[in-house]
Amino acid sequence: MIVSLLVVRVGTNALALTGMSQEAAKFQAASAFFGVGFTTAEAEMVMRHSVRRGVVLKLIIAGNVGLTSAMATLIVTFVANDNTKEMSHLLQASLTVLGITSVAFLLNLKVIKKPVDAIMVHYLKSSGVVKAMDYELLLKVEDGFSVSEVTINPGHPWCGKKLMESRPSDRGVVVLNIRHADGGFTGAPDKDFRLHSGDEIMIYGADACVAKVANNLSEEADS
Repeated sequence: MIVSLLVVRVGTNALALTGMSQEAAKFQAASAFFGVGFTTAEAEMVMRHSVRRGVVLKLIIAGNVGLTSAMATLIVTFVANDNTKEMSHLLQASLTVLGITSVAFLLNLKVIKKPVDAIMVHYLKSSGVVKAMDYELLLKVEDGFSVSEVTINPGHPWCGKKLMESRPSDRGVVVLNIRHADGGFTGAPDKDFRLHSGDEIMIYGADACVAKVANNLSEEADS
């Protein structure tokens, strides 16, 4: 149980180093390790991030192997213990619960958790898990706003137009960068940049505005 809680804590710190909040990182690490399979908004942040996917995958594998071993050990303890005549199963179960609760309590004490977290973070950084902030966190995206990637198809109203002509800001969005069909990349494009079919743009704005741009529902398309 101690090892399981420590592994979850390592996973929490690893996810936090990629830019997730401590609460979200703790929830995702525990969900992956214990296999509860919750689907949340943070789960999408995990799937879009290669480092986070790697951390969660290792937690899933460790959780399945670790829990199987722990359950096998617990069953053997209850069934094959020669002392079962002297100690009732109820007492054994009570001691087990007490032990688990004590471990969980101790690992959550600040005097223990703080230095343990510091050691974990130090070794995680030295092993290559760098602080790679998610772009949604960098932009401080709040409820009602989002960052999205949109592919400019031939029928899109912005296809073939310069940004000064399509005027994204009038639609309530900002074009952050453009990944071209040939693999090229343009960051922070200016107003004279022309969008072409196959370009993939990253836009930021209110959810409704982002959805309109993504679904070709600009004023030009409606008209």
